[in-house]
Amino acid sequence: MSALEPRYAVYFAPPAMSPLWRFGCSMLGLDAETGEAAPPPTLRRFDAETWHEITAEPRKYGFHGTLKAPFRLAPGRTEAELYAACARFAEGRARFACAGMAVTAIGRFLALKTVQPCAPLDRLAAGCVSAFDDFRAPLSEVELERRLRAPLSERQRDHLTRWGYPYVFEDFRFHMTLTGALDEDTRTLAEAELREHFALSGADGSLIVSEIALYRQDDGPFRLIARYPFGA
Repeated sequence: MSALEPRYAVYFAPPAMSPLWRFGCSMLGLDAETGEAAPPPTLRRFDAETWHEITAEPRKYGFHGTLKAPFRLAPGRTEAELYAACARFAEGRARFACAGMAVTAIGRFLALKTVQPCAPLDRLAAGCVSAFDDFRAPLSEVELERRLRAPLSERQRDHLTRWGYPYVFEDFRFHMTLTGALDEDTRTLAEAELREHFALSGADGSLIVSEIALYRQDDGPFRLIARYPFGA
């Protein structure tokens, strides 16, 4: 396997001009669709360099909500076939709304999470996991070993073996990551910072899901390379 072999992921990405997209890109310092640095926020609790470090890990993946976790193409599969499969998948879907999102601590990192369970979003993610699995190359030994370092339940280990990712189906929890792992004091300050910016962003209304997005990673951060509107 070449170190430069691209990885793909099927994500939820808000519309490019939406308040939610602008908020996420600004917080991470990167617009995953253009590949350009996003205008940084005006911070009250952190200097720009520290915030850049805090958001370094999620910036590698671009602002997104995972539907089908990153994978390399299986032997014999092509990017063009993946494009076509995404289009077919989206064509048969209808847009839906979830109650909204809020800044939340998930373990040691911070993310946006839906404020209430959203069954259509769970079904969308489950559909993506199944529909695109034929495109996924098996995990390498290094990737598998890295995943197994995390404390996983027996069911999550089974998911990892079968689907290449432990947090699917019953273990799926939709979120949009905003920071890397933080110590408790830093996390408290960062949460206050993010909550303030989110409240002012105009992105705190209903979460509208009307498309899926295909991301690709070469030798840098993941880039959003195509959007697929539902019912198109």
